[in-house]
Amino acid sequence: MYVSLNGFLVIIGQVGNFLAYNLAPAVIVTPLGALGVLFGAVLASWILEEHLNILGKLGCIICCCGSVVLIIHAPKAVETSREELEERLLDPVFVTYILLVVLLLITLIVWVAPAHGTSNIMVYIAICSLLGSFTVPSSKGLGLVAHDVFSEGPPNSRALALFLVLLGVLAVSILIQFFFINKALECFSSNIFEAIYYVTFTSTVIFASALLFKEWTELTVTDSLAMLCGLVTVCVGVILLRISQETVITWKEKEGQKKTD
Repeated sequence: MYVSLNGFLVIIGQVGNFLAYNLAPAVIVTPLGALGVLFGAVLASWILEEHLNILGKLGCIICCCGSVVLIIHAPKAVETSREELEERLLDPVFVTYILLVVLLLITLIVWVAPAHGTSNIMVYIAICSLLGSFTVPSSKGLGLVAHDVFSEGPPNSRALALFLVLLGVLAVSILIQFFFINKALECFSSNIFEAIYYVTFTSTVIFASALLFKEWTELTVTDSLAMLCGLVTVCVGVILLRISQETVITWKEKEGQKKTD
């Protein structure tokens, strides 16, 4: 019951992120998901009175610093028309990437997960992260196509077909993610899973969005390096924050050592 609820809440949080992708570039929305981890840790410490040790507090500070860097150097949102989206979806580079992801997902789900899923945390993490290559671009695409579908007058047939395809891809990918997140939480620590999952999911989403929407083209070299540093900083902060919940840190000297001295 707890695992199902935990996995369900993770998916709800991701759906909220997907809505934000229609308002800002994925290269800024996805890393800022770390703030949800930060607020969750702070609220747990305040409301549930869970202890937040020095490692966790350091992770919170690092997350905030990385987020500020990302916000300052983030690219501006560029409007993309449906025609441009259709053209980019058929781009050979993006099509090749998607085919490789599908092939890798089939291999992981059909052969690797049944054999090694319960013993290797990276199997379920890889499946859920690779699915981000479908969930985020399709949700952002839905926002672009929805205007043509729900505008006054009869909807454009091509726009309606594209809308239904993107909606189907989004629904299927979320359901598969939900299934494997639940399986992962049944076998592994939620803190360790979510820390690694955040880093890998963020990386795949940014890479897929960069191929499809060309968001990095709006950045200068300085901004690109700053964004990369900010992303790494946020990832380190999330990992520290999650790992801190699995460790006990004390500044007190052990009694045995005192007696020996």
